[in-house]
Amino acid sequence: MPSLLMLRFTRVTAIAFCMLLFGAIGLAQIGGWPGGGGRVGRGFRDGNPGVGRNYDRSSYPTWESPQDFEKDVFTFARVQYDSDGPFGWFDRWNNDFPDADIHFSMRLQQLTSMHVNPDAAVVRLTEPELLDYPFVYLAGVQYMRLSKAEQAGFRRYLENGGFFMMDDLWGIKSRDRVLEEMKKVLPYATPVELSIDHPVFHTVYDLKALPQVTDYLTWRNGDRYEYSHEGDTGDRKPHFLAYFDQNRRMVGIVCHNNDIGDGWEREGEHPDFFELFSVKHSYPFGINIVTYAMTQ
Repeated sequence: MPSLLMLRFTRVTAIAFCMLLFGAIGLAQIGGWPGGGGRVGRGFRDGNPGVGRNYDRSSYPTWESPQDFEKDVFTFARVQYDSDGPFGWFDRWNNDFPDADIHFSMRLQQLTSMHVNPDAAVVRLTEPELLDYPFVYLAGVQYMRLSKAEQAGFRRYLENGGFFMMDDLWGIKSRDRVLEEMKKVLPYATPVELSIDHPVFHTVYDLKALPQVTDYLTWRNGDRYEYSHEGDTGDRKPHFLAYFDQNRRMVGIVCHNNDIGDGWEREGEHPDFFELFSVKHSYPFGINIVTYAMTQ
């Protein structure tokens, strides 16, 4: 029997298949759009990590959804969660928000045949609207703490067809904290590290190596690893840890030692950063993972 989410996502999934049929424009052929990048994600400027859902959409590029199909589009959804860390800019739910969300939505619309909602969404794991989104994104998760209700809501979402991507997670202690939190969500699941030969790295764009993206400020300072989180732990390589449900369907990926979203957020900051990270890693992997989640 099809899951609840699969029933609700049937038409959106069909759109994703159309994307595969028509292919994607070469990323090397694109450039930044006027006013698109170069801005710091504004969500974390709020003093309280529990606020920041609303933003001025008028300062970003927009586009029209197909007439009569306004609800049958892919919506990029970010999870709002609570944290118990020091609340630096890199360990909140709204890190890189809303720039990363809107820029990635724009590139999905521009580079694929998928119809994409110009308005990204923010949702909590306990909200009924969670079931409207086949794919959710969680950023800066190293101090994420989920209540029992959120654990249950997340579990229900994943076991009914949903998919998550966790990003901007650096260091061994931070990774272990996240994996411990996920044990409360999927007690039966053990994360599996993916190698470059996994289909998620080749679904649309054929990646030749595991992508790794650092934030713009780290790159500007001459580094390729974000030492600001835990210093040098001895492991600076990217890791992609996949979770599977009891039917062996992949339900999510934890991107460790990576900040894929910064290549979305900061794509207009500097042309070298755009070419090195946005074009080569962030957008190809982002498009691949959304496509994989929608069509597996």
